[in-house]
Amino acid sequence: MLSLPPELAKRVLEAAPDAIIVVDASGSIAHANRQVSALFGYAPEEIVGQPVELLMPERFRSRHVVHRERYAESVRVRPMGQGLELLGRHRSGTEFPVEISLSPIQNCEPVLVAAAIREVTDRKRVEAELIRAREIADAAREIADAAREIADAARESADRANVGKSRFLATASHDLRQPLQTLALLNGTLRRIVHDANAIDVLAQAEQTIAAMSRLLNALLDISKLESGAIKPEPTDFAVAGLFEALRADFASLAENKGLRFEIEGCQDCVYSDPSLVQQVLRNLVSNAIKYTREGMVQLRCLHEAACVRIEVLDTGIGIPADQIAFIYDEFYQVGVPTNSSRDGYGLGLAIVQRIVRLLKLELDVHSEVGKGSTFSLMLPLGRTEARPVAANPVSLSETRPQVGGARLLLVEDDPSVLRATRMLLKVEGYQVTAVSSVAEALEAVRAAREIDLLVTDYHLANGETGTEVIRKLREALGISLKAVLMTGDTSSAVRDLPRDPYMRIASKPVNAEELLTLLRALLAA
Repeated sequence: MLSLPPELAKRVLEAAPDAIIVVDASGSIAHANRQVSALFGYAPEEIVGQPVELLMPERFRSRHVVHRERYAESVRVRPMGQGLELLGRHRSGTEFPVEISLSPIQNCEPVLVAAAIREVTDRKRVEAELIRAREIADAAREIADAAREIADAARESADRANVGKSRFLATASHDLRQPLQTLALLNGTLRRIVHDANAIDVLAQAEQTIAAMSRLLNALLDISKLESGAIKPEPTDFAVAGLFEALRADFASLAENKGLRFEIEGCQDCVYSDPSLVQQVLRNLVSNAIKYTREGMVQLRCLHEAACVRIEVLDTGIGIPADQIAFIYDEFYQVGVPTNSSRDGYGLGLAIVQRIVRLLKLELDVHSEVGKGSTFSLMLPLGRTEARPVAANPVSLSETRPQVGGARLLLVEDDPSVLRATRMLLKVEGYQVTAVSSVAEALEAVRAAREIDLLVTDYHLANGETGTEVIRKLREALGISLKAVLMTGDTSSAVRDLPRDPYMRIASKPVNAEELLTLLRALLAA
């Protein structure tokens, strides 16, 4: 084997990138290259002949003597302190991490061992940073998992809360309307059997009070549903013309009775939004326009713009002062009506309008001039497909009075007070009435009589039964398209989305006696 000359071997040691010391069998340093001085701060002459333990922290020196002696018994190439954290000690006392590889020098007596020493401070820092980064990443994953679990739980809780709110509002809507329905029907019955002028006047005042209570209840429930999130928009494409026709049917006679012109311009556009909620917005705007216009006209028109359709409600009414426009959407605020004074309405219509507009993410503008009138403009996005028409109010009232005669009527109502009041009114009017409170009782009554001309049923019945179920089962039992009136205090989408039925009419509670009886006569005559 080729051996290096001593001078060349020394030059090779000096050129090595690592600190290298040569240790003899007694543990003394026999040689140190220049990198040892750079790493440990000692000049070579200061450490040659010193025990190798000089280069390590004092707390490890006695233990190292034992390890060194064991190594001398079985000298071989290996890393020092495998699996342990090794530390070097600078002359200043500073400690730093190192890696040491031991290699015996061949053919030397006594045995000499070369130790290559490398500082690994930077690598240890990087390793520590990687470990810390992994720990942070693991903690972040745990936090993210926990956040997802919390979000899932929150969504479930919110969904349950929304279901609970919807259920509460549906129940409240139904239960609050029931007493008003009873009062309205009893009032209508009394008007038919009382002939004293003073009593008739009292009943007329009572009827006005019941109607006012009904309007207030409807408005408060509408606001509650909008605030609670119980109303979810169901946007679709629909024709503006159908919407205008529905509003004409609702308000033409009201405007005419007040001596106003109700002008509706033709509109061929279709728009994209929730048709029922848009109709409710325009109903409130038209109602307000008629209310605050003493003479002249109320106009409904649409203007086709680049990316939207602008629907405008114009009037020649009293107008709104500029400093009051900011307040018109506040609850119970009415233009020109002092607090605690007598008022026509309750100032909730525009509060409902604003909430619906926000829910639908639409834009509503108002321009007004005192003494000249106001213009409310609702911007709707253009429709994207072929529009479907907006159905007019399904309750089609007729002014005709066909003979009731002895028409046989089945009444299904689970509220005892409403049932008695409705039966009393219908009997006074001349109907032959059979009154029951459930689907089973209705089927039993049909099987017993097999003859029925008309059905009047509440929508929400006890034990989860519904009026639509009553209608379906009675039609199946009778084998005919039985004419029916579905009475309900529920204004949710479940009722709005009921399929159109030419033999069924929907009456929203509280319905007054005249409306109900006119509806029944019209349905019998259809």
